[in-house]
Formats: sequence, structure tokens, C-alpha cells
Amino acid sequence: MFDFPDHFLPPICSIQRYGEAQVCFSSQRTQGPSLYHSQKFFDWKSSYCRIPHQSLCTSINASGQQLQSEPEAHDSASIWRAISASLDAFYRFSRPHTVIGTALSIVSVSLLAVQSLSDLSPLFFTGLLQAVVAALFMNIYIVGLNQLFDIEIDKVNKPTLPLASGEYTPTTGVAIVSVFAAMSFGLGWAVGSQPLFWALFISFVLGTAYSINLPYLRWKRFAVVAALCILAVRAVIVQLAFFLHIQTFVFRRPAVFTRPLMFATGFMTFFSVVIALFKDIPDIEGDRIFGIRSFSVRLGQKKVFWICVGLLEMAYSVAILMGATSTSLWSKTTTIAGHSVLAAILWSCARSVDLTSEVAITSFYMFIWKLFYAEYLLIPLVR
Repeated sequence: MFDFPDHFLPPICSIQRYGEAQVCFSSQRTQGPSLYHSQKFFDWKSSYCRIPHQSLCTSINASGQQLQSEPEAHDSASIWRAISASLDAFYRFSRPHTVIGTALSIVSVSLLAVQSLSDLSPLFFTGLLQAVVAALFMNIYIVGLNQLFDIEIDKVNKPTLPLASGEYTPTTGVAIVSVFAAMSFGLGWAVGSQPLFWALFISFVLGTAYSINLPYLRWKRFAVVAALCILAVRAVIVQLAFFLHIQTFVFRRPAVFTRPLMFATGFMTFFSVVIALFKDIPDIEGDRIFGIRSFSVRLGQKKVFWICVGLLEMAYSVAILMGATSTSLWSKTTTIAGHSVLAAILWSCARSVDLTSEVAITSFYMFIWKLFYAEYLLIPLVR
């Protein structure tokens, strides 16, 4: 469901003009947003305060229509720039690739509880929406908390994140994660589903212990414990808890651990280990400086890279064997063909990665997340 440390996304660039002014936002670490957005926002505030309301008047053209005055047009453009900057900062703070992964995984696993088309009812979609929204709120809490305690590290590894760049103050970060944690628990409690609430609670505990800098905590400092945290959430809690939420709370059926559910749990165990290992490869410089003993720091980037590729190829091989034993022809065909294609693409891309290039390694890490998304499209087809 959740990813604790997080990475980069393709750039999002928006250019607007007022005179010669340009604004460009990016979530790539090499092109973080400057303090220009904040300066323009405060320029707008101060200019607004200096202009009396009566001076913000309009003129009348020959046809009797009102024309917007130049100061109003300037203020309007400044407002939109400030809003765009705020939305872009929150977009980066929420780590969208983890949000997408969480939403896809819950939808995919929930579909495993569907036994017939009649199950795809408003009741099912309501229960699914409740689970997805509550989980996304918790996801933002976890990734935000990690950024709060990694500000100095992120100034080296991910300088475009809002806390590392100074766009958000620590107080703002605390307020955001507190609100989202409260909303997540509030929704989980209001829904009344025990599997959903326990999924949120366990994720909260593990996400907090992973990041927070207190005695016996900040488990991200220890490579094995950090990997186990991510594995517990993404491989176990997501598969079992959200399946049981739909199966027992929404459909009111007895808890049954089906063959597809066991496959999803096993496969995502491999995938979670890969994500836990690979996420630290681009961060090796900052982790080494601040004493984070990740596997990449201890074993080296190249060795960890090929361990990750090997684990994923093993997972795809098991999935192909799983498909071969299916009694359903359509499930057998799609499972074998889908995983064969993904395995071939992975191997081809891995061989072409320049392991001396941080940009290439980061790009490949985001490619692994795309494989993660693709797997959750295939899991509902396993029968």
C-alpha cells in the first residue's frame, strides 16, 4: 500500500507570461522550482495591500461594457501563479508514484473477491472507494513523515522535494501529515470495517517507526528491518487486509484465502523486496554521508542492481508456472503471455542501463514502478 522513501517523476512544466515572467515547475531533482513563486506571491500580497479598493476600478468602453483594469489583471495572474505553485508543491510532497501504486493495488486485490458480474454493484464500489481514500490519506502521512525526518538527507538526494527546497517549512509539513493521519483514521473508524482499520493502524505504526528519529526507532537505518517494513505493508497488509475488507465486510462472506490471493501475496513479496532494495541505489551518496547503512551502501550499486533484476525475473518465472497450472484457458493464456512479455522487457531494459549514471538509475527505478503497476493489472486475471 505504501512506500516509505520516495523518488522522482517526469517533469511537469507550465509556462505563463505576464510581460517577460515565466514559471516552470519540475519534479526532477535537477530542475526544482525556485523561490520565484513565493516571491511573486508575496509581491502580489504587498501590492494588493497598497492599492485601495476604490482604485481597483473598471473603465467603461464605448459600448457600455466594463473592462478589467490592468492592476486587477496583474493580481489575477499572480493569484493563479501562487495557486499553481502550491498545487505543484503538494503534488511533489505526496509522491504521486506511491499514490498510484497504492490505489492500483487496492483495486486489483479487491477484484479478487469478485465471483460474478453481479458482485460489481454499488455496494462493492462504495466499499472500494472507502478503502482507497482512507489508504491514500495514510499514504500521504507516511511519505510526508519520512520527508520531515529526512530534510538534510533530501537536500543531497532529492533537493526538489518541498521540505528540502524550503517551499514548505517543517511546521507546514507537520500540519499536513497530522491532518491526513487524522482523516485516514477518522474515515476508517466511520466505515466500521475491522480489516480496513487494522490495515491503516499497522501501516501507521510501521511507517512511523521507519522514519521517526526516536530511541529504538528510525528503522530505515537498518537495511534488513527497513526492507521488512516495506514488505510487511506492500506484500502482506495490502493483499490480505483489503481483500478481507471486501470479502467479509462488503460482501459479508466468510474469510477464504484463495489461490489468486496467495499468488498475489507471494509475487508482491518478491516485488516489495526489490522496491526496498532498489529505492536506495540512487540515494547512496546522501545515505553514506548521514550514516544510513542501506544494502547499496554496504554492497555497492551494481551488485544490488543485479540482485533486484534477478529477483524480479524469478518472480516472473513463478508467475508463468502459476499460469501453466491454471484450469482456465483464458487465465492460463493471459498469465503466461503477460508475464513473459514483462520479463523480456525487464531484461532488455536492465542490460542497457548505464550504472555510472544517476539519471539512468533513477529512470530505471521509475520503470520498476511501471512494472509494479502492470502486475496489478494482471493479478485479477489469475484464476
